[in-house]
Amino acid sequence: MGRSVYPTGTVRYNPDKTWSGYTLFNAAGEGAVLIDMSGKVVHEWKDLQGFPNKMIPGGKVFGSLRCRDRFAAYQDYADLTEVDFDGQPIWSFNHNQEVDDEDVGKGWVARQHHDYQIEGNPVGYYAPGQDSKDDFNKVLLLTHNNVKKRKISPQPLLEDVLIEIDRSGKKLWSWHILDHFREFHLTNVQKNAMFRDPNTQQSGEQGEGDIFHVNCASYLGPNHWFDEGDERFNPNNIIMDSREANIMWIVDHESGKIVWQIGPDYTATRALRLMGPLVGMHHSHMIPQGLPGAGNIMVFNNGGWAGYGLPDQTSKTGMKTTRIDTSRVIEFNPTTLEVVWTFAATNFDSKVPFHGHHFYSPLVSDAQRLPNGNTLIDEGTEGRFLEVTPDKEVVWEYVYPHVGEYLVYRAYRIPYEWVPQLTKEEPKAITPPAIADFQVPGAADPNFNDDVKVSVEGATGYGKGAAFCVDKL
Repeated sequence: MGRSVYPTGTVRYNPDKTWSGYTLFNAAGEGAVLIDMSGKVVHEWKDLQGFPNKMIPGGKVFGSLRCRDRFAAYQDYADLTEVDFDGQPIWSFNHNQEVDDEDVGKGWVARQHHDYQIEGNPVGYYAPGQDSKDDFNKVLLLTHNNVKKRKISPQPLLEDVLIEIDRSGKKLWSWHILDHFREFHLTNVQKNAMFRDPNTQQSGEQGEGDIFHVNCASYLGPNHWFDEGDERFNPNNIIMDSREANIMWIVDHESGKIVWQIGPDYTATRALRLMGPLVGMHHSHMIPQGLPGAGNIMVFNNGGWAGYGLPDQTSKTGMKTTRIDTSRVIEFNPTTLEVVWTFAATNFDSKVPFHGHHFYSPLVSDAQRLPNGNTLIDEGTEGRFLEVTPDKEVVWEYVYPHVGEYLVYRAYRIPYEWVPQLTKEEPKAITPPAIADFQVPGAADPNFNDDVKVSVEGATGYGKGAAFCVDKL
């Protein structure tokens, strides 16, 4: 937010322009939390962790009962579990790998991280006619596996693995990212940087090289590109991205091959140069059928630091060679790569690059397209949720009061009818005060006062003013 003191909870709400509902998010130290549009906590699933939390109709929530110790395994969750409104487990999966964790002993774990999709819905948020149901029989999970691939790096590697399971936990399909290492067409410079340091984390006995750090995996779902004959966009194909390598790609479900890719070189074509680099991105997905913008790809382009390349003055090792100190939500056409919509710090009347931090989340975060064309945005390191119109007007804004304790990985807008156990709130507009009129009790009014003002002889006053030292990114 750029300030040390600011209001929390819902700070603006225009019911006439929002697509109102509940908002679900993970709250560290608490659990899975559901708030209404006024910011009131209306339900909480205590201690249910979420990487992320998701909901299906009936007030049923998915999450994890246990996160493995960070020194035993890096960002590994032991299970994926569905619970009902009252917190009673309905379904759970952990039978992926057998491990021996010092704190709990031997047992089976899912090793789930960052994403999963429940049969019936391709992306995990509301899309008309694409609800996941309680009798689902297929789940896609993003998981981890420890491997050694000495041609890639002598360090032990943490491999991202997709698995599909049925309701009983039987594995139906899998895809291992390092089996497709050559398909990413990395340069020798990039591969040499990965070889020296594959983003090694302090987990396990020797560390784990989280070389790609994949943070999303969703089906494309029904889309007009495939209907028009483009096989790359088969509804069963899966879109993913790498936070560390600055790459987004689509996996062909049938062959396992990478059939569409952008990055890490964002100078390769004019369209990519106009888009600009995707750095440390999160929640890449195709907007589902039935929503405005369907078929376009939307991503929270975090900025921050990521990428492999030559060592230089800001990267001594060749890791995290690209840095951008601001974030953007980007929606683009996957065939032409034309950017059709963005939201950034400039939409807060900020002067970029001076105020890029006014909208900046270098980690976590997501964006969800809503049925009325608005976009729900989770600026995760700030714990700020925004609902933004196509014209980029902020019509709902919420600030999580405890974000200093943790990050908000994802937030999802939930239709009222998905939670029949709750009574829908009566909408009441919330209008924020003008910043100049917002003072902490006891502080003096900081506005200008004619009683203490004197004129300076010979001064011409402010006209257009001097030029800025820097006026372009």
